Amino acid sequence: MKKFLPLIIIGILVIGLFSWGKNFNNTAVTLDESVNEAWGNVQTSYQRRNDLIGNLVNTVKGAADFEKSTLEAVINARAKATSMNIDPSNITPEQLAKYNEVQGGLSGALKSLLVTVERYPELKANQNFLKLQDELTSTENTIQTARTRFNEAVKPYNNHVRQFPGNLIAGILDFDKKPYFDSEAGADKPVDVEFDFK
Repeated sequence: MKKFLPLIIIGILVIGLFSWGKNFNNTAVTLDESVNEAWGNVQTSYQRRNDLIGNLVNTVKGAADFEKSTLEAVINARAKATSMNIDPSNITPEQLAKYNEVQGGLSGALKSLLVTVERYPELKANQNFLKLQDELTSTENTIQTARTRFNEAVKPYNNHVRQFPGNLIAGILDFDKKPYFDSEAGADKPVDVEFDFK
């Protein structure tokens, strides 16, 4: 019996290490899939906004003397935003920052468009335009929620792959830390609000 004791101990250690590695891997895969699902929801929300923008642009084009440069800025920003694709399984902080920048450019162009519309009474009275404006506002809230939920999905994944001793096996199994959505550049600066009552 004594001669088999080392083999039994080695066998128990091998089974224990295999079980721990399997559990670590399966949990990491589950958490990674949660991050991928959350990213899919972010993209779905942005896609809805892009679809609404097409309808909004067509409605605004109907206003005979609407400012073309403002409309073109929205069209160009939308084209840039829809051209960027990110693979959530290999997302890097740089890719996410670029994605955030491109989407922020579209948000800025949309804000300019909606401010400019205030000078066009026929657009402000257009029921289609008003409905699209409400849907865009709702979609922006949905985007914010989706981004928050993405960050909430990233946190447990990052904790799992970065804490010791899991970080040792995470590097071997290629489970890298995932970046969080951050605020858009310049969001930390106060906004100037001016009222012109002339």
